[in-house]
Amino acid sequence: MRPEVEFDSATIYKICSRSSWDDACRLGRYTGSADDRRDGFIHFSARHQLAATAEKYFKGQADLVLIAVEAARLGTSLRWEPSRGGDLFPHLYKDLETKTALSVRPLPLDEHGHLLIPEGLG
Repeated sequence: MRPEVEFDSATIYKICSRSSWDDACRLGRYTGSADDRRDGFIHFSARHQLAATAEKYFKGQADLVLIAVEAARLGTSLRWEPSRGGDLFPHLYKDLETKTALSVRPLPLDEHGHLLIPEGLG
């Protein structure tokens, strides 16, 4: 049974290395990170979850990109499930077709190694 969720945005986000995304674009699909493949789904974040996700899993990592995807285009393979602190996170139980990306933006680091999340995200 899926919990009903009041979504803060119709757009969800994936952080990954630029090289992984470039490889995915050549194949036409993103199969996820090593952690994603281990867990059996591709981890995404809603807008309000991005800063904490970036800090916890990606601090200090350079050459990352932020992929924006319209959640509704992913169909029933996208599930919102409890994770950190019981918050519901979007998990994709199939490969992500690269053509579904709304945008791909670089994620630069500040002088302390924190990722700079772009302003104006949905």
